[in-house]
Amino acid sequence: MEDDGSSTPGDAAAQAERCCVLILRAIEELGGSADDVVRTRMLLTDPADQDAVGAVHARFFGEARPAATMAGIAWLCRPEWKVEMEAEALLGMPPSR
Repeated sequence: MEDDGSSTPGDAAAQAERCCVLILRAIEELGGSADDVVRTRMLLTDPADQDAVGAVHARFFGEARPAATMAGIAWLCRPEWKVEMEAEALLGMPPSR
């Protein structure tokens, strides 16, 4: 979703990119970074998009290597949405890697 509330245009990769940007923005506002992400979930409406979304995920979180789940679902809240992503981060923890 864009800052104005409109849906991010484009394919699943473009929407996944926007999800990652929003996730990192929120984490950075709390003083963290992608390295603090320990778990992600990716929900796709079309399983054919899994490679493209996985590539975006790897670009943003590949160094952190969080536990990741990708699942196919029937629909999201808006018909134009192709992907939704969630992330969990632990901030203020000593590095374990």
